[in-house]
Amino acid sequence: MLTPESAAVVRATLPVIGGAIGDITPVFYRRMFDAHPELERDLFNRGNQARGDQQRALAGAIAAYATLLVDDGPDPRGVLARIAHKHASLGILPEQYPIVHEHLFAAIAQVLGDAVTPEVAAAWDEVYWDMADALVEIELGLYADAAVTPGDVWRTVLVRRRVQESPDTVSLELVATDGGPLPAARPGQYVSVAVTLPDGARQIRQYSLTGSGAPDAWTVSVKAIPAGADRGGVAPAGEVSNHLHANAFEGDSLDVSAPFGELTLVEGENPLVLISAGIGITPMIGFLHHLRREGTTRRVVVLHADRSPARHAHRAELRALVDDIPTAELHRWYEDLGARPAEDRLRAGFIDLDGVDLPHDADAYLCGPVPFMTMVQAALLGRGITGDRIHHEVFGPAQEIAA
Repeated sequence: MLTPESAAVVRATLPVIGGAIGDITPVFYRRMFDAHPELERDLFNRGNQARGDQQRALAGAIAAYATLLVDDGPDPRGVLARIAHKHASLGILPEQYPIVHEHLFAAIAQVLGDAVTPEVAAAWDEVYWDMADALVEIELGLYADAAVTPGDVWRTVLVRRRVQESPDTVSLELVATDGGPLPAARPGQYVSVAVTLPDGARQIRQYSLTGSGAPDAWTVSVKAIPAGADRGGVAPAGEVSNHLHANAFEGDSLDVSAPFGELTLVEGENPLVLISAGIGITPMIGFLHHLRREGTTRRVVVLHADRSPARHAHRAELRALVDDIPTAELHRWYEDLGARPAEDRLRAGFIDLDGVDLPHDADAYLCGPVPFMTMVQAALLGRGITGDRIHHEVFGPAQEIAA
């Protein structure tokens, strides 16, 4: 925790620092990448950098952590779980935090100038190291849980099977090179996949484990992402996903991390509501495979939205899983239903929860584009499902969905 003197300074300067953090983070990343070009080439997601997603995520995390640190509210470590799991899946080490500190504080001084007095700098230095030390502690615990040396998360696996799940999505079944079992993963977790691109960069992305492979295998689904797709026409193409979609076939080897990810099923007897859109279906498939294996008696309401039946990845698998769970029901929405007639649980248009019987004591899980999840969360809150029972997964830098 901060000293009382530093807490007072942070509380007083939070509006200024917090208000400027969106200007500070781009300067920070540019300074750091100029000094350490290998980090931009081989560790950080270049697509997220180009879109500004990484900068916004860092700004939001720092501001949220500082606010919680000086308020008498929830434990500020609560905002760090998603970041720590992502860091662990990348093999981040404690000695990398001083590099971030150096360039972040240089960026703060550059943007705010004389407003950063020695007293202000010292107080925010405490904020940074409190946050960094908390992340290091969590990440070391995650490495221990995964039974790996800190940072040594990578292994080589083989693609045993490739399946076309939709026109733009393939699933890859991965097995150990020695034929032995791969480490167990909890439903909802993901692995990082690292590839070397034609320009020599080693880029890394995370993919949810669907749990659909054999017991000795991991299975991930990869969606090709053209430039500008679903993002206002300004986003670059998905470098790693497109590379895997075009080049990963049976017999090929991939560098893959141990499983990480904090979005896992809450145990108990409460009903479950699983809501996804597009490729956000992948963690839901993992949940459903687990529930089927466990012979669950929990009520499970599954809702999925997609462009069309033809573009719905894992469509048949989703239907089969729900059919195999006696207490589960499936509702689907397609923007383009084609010639198929609408039915009670098969509808044209966008997802609409009004006509769905949702248990108010359910634990709800969301995965899809952030605007989609923001809309769905508001609808769930309006239906009496409390915020502490709504969990979400964002495919990208850690972001919060609006309450």
